[in-house]
Amino acid sequence: MNQISSIKTWSVDDRPREKLIEKGAQSLSNAELLAILLGSGSRDESAVDLAKRILNYAQNNLATLGRLGIEDLIQFKGVGEAKAVALCASFEVAKRRKEEVVESEKITSAHDVFLKLSPYISDLNHEEFWVVYLNRGNNILRKEKVSSGGLTGTVVDQKIILKKALLYLASSIILVHNHPSGNLKPSLADKKVTQKIKSACEMLEINLLDHLIIAGNAYYSFADELEL
Repeated sequence: MNQISSIKTWSVDDRPREKLIEKGAQSLSNAELLAILLGSGSRDESAVDLAKRILNYAQNNLATLGRLGIEDLIQFKGVGEAKAVALCASFEVAKRRKEEVVESEKITSAHDVFLKLSPYISDLNHEEFWVVYLNRGNNILRKEKVSSGGLTGTVVDQKIILKKALLYLASSIILVHNHPSGNLKPSLADKKVTQKIKSACEMLEINLLDHLIIAGNAYYSFADELEL
């Protein structure tokens, strides 16, 4: 078998590190950026080709890539424990960077809610249910996880949600949960719990403004469909 040529033998324009220095990180493909993090490939494969295989395994989805653990990564020839640890660390740094993005605490749209909650739940391998509690001006009073479950669902206790809404003197709430499967389509259970909590909120004169389903870098809003 012919050995794959080293990246060092490539044209300068094709070397990821040199390309980043000369043209900036934004000029690199996802595979090239991942190759830099890997540092090297194997005897039979360049770092870029190894990166392409890993991305292919993650369905070329960066959110899916960020959920890969050490055991997932070391299955690839050329990725030892040290490289896997470095990659996982870089994924975590990227996640924390999203969490530190400063935005207005006033909620004006479903997209605002998505920006607030996606850093917490978009990359999880299990479902979590969160509630955003708002005052009369739609400013955030609290955003809290109220339940955590498995891959396909989580149990939601409306009494806990409404008890906290009263405790925080919230005028409105927004429900948020994630779909680890990546499917944004609401399930029958999602629709039932939304209507159930909406009815309970009306009895206490609390507005249910929306219910968002987050999957990776996208979201689904119930607001228009259910006329919340």
